[in-house]
Amino acid sequence: MLTLRKSAERGYADHGWLKSYHSFSFAGYYDPAHMGFGNLRVINEDRIAPGFGFGTHGHQNMEIISYVMSGAIGHKDSIGNGASIPPGDVQRMSAGRGIQHSEFNHAQDATTHFLQIWIEPNVTGIAPGYEQKTFAANEKRGALRLVASNNGAEGSVTVHADAKLYAGLFDGDERTELALDPRRKAYVQLVRGELQVNGQKLAAGDAAKLEGEGLLQLSGGKDAEVLVFDLAP
Repeated sequence: MLTLRKSAERGYADHGWLKSYHSFSFAGYYDPAHMGFGNLRVINEDRIAPGFGFGTHGHQNMEIISYVMSGAIGHKDSIGNGASIPPGDVQRMSAGRGIQHSEFNHAQDATTHFLQIWIEPNVTGIAPGYEQKTFAANEKRGALRLVASNNGAEGSVTVHADAKLYAGLFDGDERTELALDPRRKAYVQLVRGELQVNGQKLAAGDAAKLEGEGLLQLSGGKDAEVLVFDLAP
């Protein structure tokens, strides 16, 4: 079964310096029909104005992934990490038993556009951790590149969760397939462009929830960038 989640159906918050779309219930947006999907808890599509950001705040027992589409996000945390996250990089932060961090757009003339993703861990109370890796565009062109997994396979970042995350770029005749375990869940988030998912057309911001499916087919891309989650039931 494939269920579409259209971009306009998401929650939306405009804080002036921050404009955010919420795929699942978050902060002031609450929808009991959209509390998460499997162990995927949050996908926030954020746009941060130049010179603004999230001040120091804390998290516990959550796997947090940042995926930047344009601009850059500056990260600083309580375990000594400080970094800039540009497009092409995937950042994983394991909150574990507790971490404090901040995220800022330090540019003075460019908006930062990124996805903040939370996945529920399968272990709690661990030491907080951080990882950041670059995945070149040619690795994702016409294919699904594994960028996060529970065992760091294929050079992906390691999440302490029963989940995998793939990223892909598709245009024109480029197409690919991914075998799915029908006992699990899959979630497809189209970051930009247009793409067909198992024959269903998605536009930027749209998502597809797959349950009981054995195959994912991606085709018909128009400047498409996509994230695919393989999730615990």
